[in-house]
Amino acid sequence: PGDASAAGRGPEAVPAAPEPLDPLGLLWTSARWMVVLVPVYMAGYLGLSLAFVLGGLAGYLFYQNRRRDKQQRQAAAMVLAAGGPEVVQQCAASGALRELPGWVTFSEMERVEFINHMLNQLWPFIGEFIEKILVNKVAPKIREVNSRLKTFSFTKVDLGNKPLKVLGVKVQPTDMDKQQIILDLYFSYNGQLKIEVEIKKFFAKAGVDGIQLHGMMRIILEPLIGDVPLIGAVTMFFIRKPSLHLNWTGITNLLDIPGLDYLTDTKIMDILSSLLVLPNRLTIPLIPDLPLAQLRCPLPRGIVRIHLVEARDLMSKDVRIIASGRSDPYAVVRVGPQVFTSRYIQNDLNPKWGELYEAVVHEVPGQEVEVEVFDKDPDKDDNLGRMKLDLGEVKTANILDQWYPLEDGENGKVHLYLHWMSLMSNSSKLEKMIQINMDLASKIRGELSSAYLAVYLEKAEALPPKKQGKDPNAMVQLSVQDVTHESTIVLNSRNPVWDQPFGFFIQDPRSQDLDIQVKDDDHHPGTLGSLRLPLSQLLEAADMTLNQGFQLEYAAAETRLYMKIVLRVLYVEAPCLDPVVVEEKEKEEEEESDTVTSKVDVPTKQKQMSYITRPTASFGTESILRIHLVEGEDLIAKDNFMKGLVKGKSDPYAVIRVGGKNFRSRIIKENLNPRWNEMFEAFVDDVPGQEILVEVFDKDIDKDDFLGRCKIVQAEILKSRFLDTWLPLEGVKSGRVHLRMEVLTSSLSAVGLNEALLLNSLIQPKESEELSSAILAVYLEQASALPMRREIKPPSPYVELSVRNVSLKSKVCAET
Repeated sequence: PGDASAAGRGPEAVPAAPEPLDPLGLLWTSARWMVVLVPVYMAGYLGLSLAFVLGGLAGYLFYQNRRRDKQQRQAAAMVLAAGGPEVVQQCAASGALRELPGWVTFSEMERVEFINHMLNQLWPFIGEFIEKILVNKVAPKIREVNSRLKTFSFTKVDLGNKPLKVLGVKVQPTDMDKQQIILDLYFSYNGQLKIEVEIKKFFAKAGVDGIQLHGMMRIILEPLIGDVPLIGAVTMFFIRKPSLHLNWTGITNLLDIPGLDYLTDTKIMDILSSLLVLPNRLTIPLIPDLPLAQLRCPLPRGIVRIHLVEARDLMSKDVRIIASGRSDPYAVVRVGPQVFTSRYIQNDLNPKWGELYEAVVHEVPGQEVEVEVFDKDPDKDDNLGRMKLDLGEVKTANILDQWYPLEDGENGKVHLYLHWMSLMSNSSKLEKMIQINMDLASKIRGELSSAYLAVYLEKAEALPPKKQGKDPNAMVQLSVQDVTHESTIVLNSRNPVWDQPFGFFIQDPRSQDLDIQVKDDDHHPGTLGSLRLPLSQLLEAADMTLNQGFQLEYAAAETRLYMKIVLRVLYVEAPCLDPVVVEEKEKEEEEESDTVTSKVDVPTKQKQMSYITRPTASFGTESILRIHLVEGEDLIAKDNFMKGLVKGKSDPYAVIRVGGKNFRSRIIKENLNPRWNEMFEAFVDDVPGQEILVEVFDKDIDKDDFLGRCKIVQAEILKSRFLDTWLPLEGVKSGRVHLRMEVLTSSLSAVGLNEALLLNSLIQPKESEELSSAILAVYLEQASALPMRREIKPPSPYVELSVRNVSLKSKVCAET
């Protein structure tokens, strides 16, 4: 008792009391062992092979390993989300960053820490609000779905103490006349969410313990008004599906089994997509009397035609013992929720698809066209690579005809011809667009559209009741030819409200109709009313728009269906058709002609040239611009780590656009002062207004980062004939590029040929293609008396001219 040292040790010296025995925990541990041992006993009792036991054990260990990895990734992500830059630095130093999920990025966005502080303060109250919604609104709805769920209830709703974290905000530039503000909000939620539910009738308990949700949400503030609150409404949506991972508990713990976890998370994500992923939007009005239909369902920004031409140098996945392997490639093209799948071509590493798709574009910049190439296999198809392109680039360029390298693969590239089509509110170009489509119809697989029809289904009033006098479960079917869309079902209402958008591609609005049927869901025959609307009425309407209540056939006189129907004409300049498409089309027609027994069965079209053209006086006298991309200096570092605390490097490359052609330099790895030393040559003329554009990018795995651009007026180069200068890069903090440009003129004699060859050999860079010493100009005029295809149909000829590895193709003359 008098020991001072014992007294100085304080509370730490007191031995800890033994923990009390937990009988429930002991019982649960015993039950788990019984679950493991019973299958082993039954296998021995029934005389089964030991392989059954080993297979089951392997499956259990695999499940436990997957679950442990998932918990470790979630814990690492929560540490990162909770900590600041110093935590990230510690994680990077210790190698823990390798355990983070793939969504963790360090992008250069505007930091908005004040929002995170506000969320931290509001999080408990947000939890109370969500709990009230689930208990008071969601649970009663679930109990009404099925009689077996009458005892369903939420027993626990806890969002935890880790709030959603806003990683950054990016403000998108908009035109001033649009009167809107567009924000891209990048967020991550790695929460200790705990939701437990119970069905007392079946003694069943289940729930969720932990969630990971991360992505980018676009928020549009519009219209801007000159009165409080200055903003008329807030519209929010996801351009791309966010990433979601849930940790199930209770009886739903089985949903964490590999395979099932993907299915359940995907199903929940599909529900979320139906509410908040384009083209679906959530609009919150802040003032009364707003045109909500226009805000919730704005017209698309445009339509993009995607011509999937071909691919080259794909990987070989079908390995063979004797001969070299091949692949059976096909492509999947995605634009938002729109998915197109090409046919697969057997045993070909350089497939030519020649297929064209039309996709609706709702938001640019932001939406992307994604192409994934797969090898068709009997079991699981192998991935051969993918590429992404922001559709904002297509809108800016109007036409892009390029080869794109495939990422996530050893090699390979895909050839796309992308064409942006604008929406017109008058029919002045309709006839021309239909004619363009008709010219291409015999050469393209599938039908081409000349217009786009947008339907905003608002509500119905005074629908007739069921035969039993009950209110109907109303839904609407909208059809144009063989394309049908269905609305959601509104239960037990004669005045249902849908607020849903629908869209249709229209081939010829002069001869097509919109058919509408209002039904008592899909389980009852008959209709509550119908309507057939000729689209020609929209061509005569003001702004090609009808916004009214429509009276339905086979319904009461007071029944109305309220819709806003908008027709927009698509218009593009007549594209030059790629001959690959025609070549594939002709092969199909030749195969079909083998089954024809009489020439009368196949109609022929013979179109003769009605005039002969001659080259202009300037033909063959064009100038050549030789561009020497020497080096770059003081470029900005994009491959930063730990949110910029550790400065990284960049992998720069340059893209030069001149004379309608694009030249791309090689990539210099991890260098802010790259030396490319490459030369490019292009035909140039003195047409005023042309510019030479040089853009520098940082090569990344996903989307390449912008490092700046500079422009040179082409007329100035043609006037000075030579330029050697450093040009500062615009749009970035620092950086410049060193260019040498020289205009070369041609001579009608061969006197200077040897001097040109000698000069080229002296200045030829190792990294560039061989420099030119002469120009060959060919004017292709016409052909006559070409042979018929199998003596049945006239050909659709084109001409291919090649010199060494350079090949040029003429336009296609259809069936002549």
